[in-house]
Amino acid sequence: MSRSRNAVASHKRRKKLRKQARGYYGARSRQLRTLRDAVNRAGMYSYAHRRKRPGDFRRLWIMRINAASREHGLSYSKFMHGLSLLNVEVDRKILAELAVNKPFEFKALAEQANAALQ
Repeated sequence: MSRSRNAVASHKRRKKLRKQARGYYGARSRQLRTLRDAVNRAGMYSYAHRRKRPGDFRRLWIMRINAASREHGLSYSKFMHGLSLLNVEVDRKILAELAVNKPFEFKALAEQANAALQ
């Protein structure tokens, strides 16, 4: 009986790995053993960082709100406290968008928050 080598499946599997490693530097995109390690590690980081991404964005929004509120004489915490006293329920994502793209609307909110704190 002749020997079966399963070459088609092996080539397909390696081709799939090479496609995933496209753009990697040096042997990480060429040699199969190094390539496999690089792809596996990239997958682990990708999985872990999908869980980190929401927190990263929240931190970014808070930094943007803080910078914009300080331009109007408020710290981030005082600004948010003023908004809570006014029962303004706008989340941080929208506040950051206002701070970056619509500074006049953000200024109005900051003035209202400051008035609520007085």
